[in-house]
Amino acid sequence: MDLDLTRDQKILFNSAKEFLKKECSTSLLREMKDDANGYPPKMWKKMAELGWPGVMIPEEFGGMAGNFIDLVLLLEAMGEVNCPGPFFSTVVLGALPVMNAGTPEQKKEILPKIADGAMIMAYAMNEAGIHYDASFVAMPAKADGDAYILNGTKLFVENAHIADLILCVARTEGVPGSKDGLTLFMVDGKSKGVRTSMLTTLAFDKQCEVVFDDARVDKDRILGRPGKAFEIIETLTEQAALAKCAEMVGSAQRAFDQTVAYAKERKQFDKPIGSFQAIQHHMANMIMDMDGARFMTYRAAWEMTRDLPSASMSASMAKAWTGNATHKIALLAHQIHGAIAFCEELDLHLHYRRTKAGSLSFGDEDYHLEKVARHLGL
Repeated sequence: MDLDLTRDQKILFNSAKEFLKKECSTSLLREMKDDANGYPPKMWKKMAELGWPGVMIPEEFGGMAGNFIDLVLLLEAMGEVNCPGPFFSTVVLGALPVMNAGTPEQKKEILPKIADGAMIMAYAMNEAGIHYDASFVAMPAKADGDAYILNGTKLFVENAHIADLILCVARTEGVPGSKDGLTLFMVDGKSKGVRTSMLTTLAFDKQCEVVFDDARVDKDRILGRPGKAFEIIETLTEQAALAKCAEMVGSAQRAFDQTVAYAKERKQFDKPIGSFQAIQHHMANMIMDMDGARFMTYRAAWEMTRDLPSASMSASMAKAWTGNATHKIALLAHQIHGAIAFCEELDLHLHYRRTKAGSLSFGDEDYHLEKVARHLGL
């Protein structure tokens, strides 16, 4: 296993960090918290001009033809600045399932629009009472001639309010708890029968409640085969969980860097607080958690890039470890800073919010530990 980055990957990562340092300031993030769209279109356009939305899309569809490590590098850089915008919902939750399961016609229609930044996507799977497991989706989709009629409510749908296309998981047959009968629909986000309302979230990200009220979707707008979407969803959940690890690693790295600088500058008893053993041990624990999270994330990405059988287990290991580790890093950063850490003017709370929210996305620690145990045959 070779986890060293290629020359092109190093250039991609460093240029991404430089771009985001210039374009995505903390003041912008705070401004976007109260913005209706939640992202600056000018910055999204610049990211598209750099080719980022098409990082994994094949060249024939206008993409960069990169791999999962390239995607992880961009997401880590974005995580450092808690970058607002539709990158994750469009590229990870939109482009990847289309690439994995779309027909040639669907790929030709959708992927070029994602690659050039012209299309924003969202993914609607969660419902009230569902604990990450897609098999418990209950929202019905009833056949009606050459279309399906969708009725029900989806929760925590990121960027649904600005989405051109919503990938919606619904049940065309079977009962909740069954893996069979799930279908993935591509729903026009602005179509009649689709209503969105904003939810208040810990991380200030733009997540919505989406109500489908007799929303009509043509049968040719199904991704994959009707009733056979469970494997597509499981693959997407693994990819999204690992992608979220990269974001958390970036956010935790920035919190760690800020804390190291503070421990060197802040003085008590005429000494920097970093000279005291208690602070030193906290910092040592933070860097061990930091390196562990980054290693497990990139190892899983390396395996996923090569489509190795071990990638599924490694992705769950990374998510379980990274969610817990980055949350601990954020908490220790607050503890070392003391009372000032809880002032909104300081950026630390933004990193705490992002790492905590990330740890709950696409499976929390318990969920992924159980998956690891199943991989072990337990």
